[in-house]
Amino acid sequence: MRTTLYIHFPFCIRKCLYCDFNSLAVSEIPRKEYVSALLREMELRRDTLPAEVTASTLYLGGGTPSLLEPALVARIIEATGRLFALEPDAEITLEANPGTVTRINLAAYRSIGVNRLSLGIQSFSDTMLRRLGRIHTVRDATDAYKAARDVGFSNIGIDLIHSLPGQNREMWRIELDRAVAYRPEHISAYGLTIEAGTPFHAMEQKGELTLPGEEEAAVIFEQTSEVLLNAGYEHYEISNFALPSFRSRHNQIYWKRADYLGFGAGAHSFLSYPPFGRRWKNPDKPEIYMQAIAKGVAPEEELSILTEREAFSEKLFLGLRMLEGIDGDMFRQECGVTLEEAFPSALTKLLSDDLLERRHGRIRLSRRGLLLANQVFARFV
Repeated sequence: MRTTLYIHFPFCIRKCLYCDFNSLAVSEIPRKEYVSALLREMELRRDTLPAEVTASTLYLGGGTPSLLEPALVARIIEATGRLFALEPDAEITLEANPGTVTRINLAAYRSIGVNRLSLGIQSFSDTMLRRLGRIHTVRDATDAYKAARDVGFSNIGIDLIHSLPGQNREMWRIELDRAVAYRPEHISAYGLTIEAGTPFHAMEQKGELTLPGEEEAAVIFEQTSEVLLNAGYEHYEISNFALPSFRSRHNQIYWKRADYLGFGAGAHSFLSYPPFGRRWKNPDKPEIYMQAIAKGVAPEEELSILTEREAFSEKLFLGLRMLEGIDGDMFRQECGVTLEEAFPSALTKLLSDDLLERRHGRIRLSRRGLLLANQVFARFV
């Protein structure tokens, strides 16, 4: 049984104004105790699986997992290797906030086996970083990037956010040019979304946020693809760009609807059996999560046993996130029906509206469809 592993560390120094991830700025839970609960959950979960597992990737996300001491990260890596047969060439990613790393701990992370770093830079503008509520400065970000290179990281991804309050296409072009100049192997460029329950949402409701209009946001999206393609990056997913051979192996597992196991408070999991798959998540609150682990229970909430129709829909809208789209023959082999048989009216309408296109036996988002991707996906939910 081949899978991939995700570890959620839900603690931060400060919650960003736009963030709706499962994270806490204040907690009295010692990191060592939380990691011990993680390792115990791995043991409990392994005992419920129907076969031995081989893991191809390990991703430590959050929150701010770079708040973990390297010795604790080493314990996690050792446990995944022992319990889930982490492959020798596994991609091991650590998300890092530039305001929490030093040359010393970056070198330590590298020495214990972390081979991919995901730096949450978000912006190369101090004004925008303050606006987002980030704890770091541009100097912190550039120092962290250079230190990571100096200690031997040869696979670095950076996250950027565009369509920010007060941002226009000229300002974003400066951000892109600076990102390209550093030549990270991977760039994730996400458009800002205002999520309910965040400070940004409250500010928007009060009229205190001035966001780029739809037309300006569309230009920014097109500009992102053009600049990064010209710089040698492959646009392989709606918001993700990589130099050749440096796609995120871990994230592609999600988009290809392959098996993954999540550990930690709020982590999600998916297994492709029984026949159409099952999804579940862990409790969001670390205290409740750890109480379940202490009782010897592998925690599960919102367990969903998927129907055939739900599995077909997931396979389509997740696969369409990839710019190469979905291979029609492969869909038929895996699902037993053709794309046209599974979604006759939706496909016909989206193709005629130039939101999808058919090319070389594949269905994929058109350029217009990329701008309106959420509307396309909604047709299959």
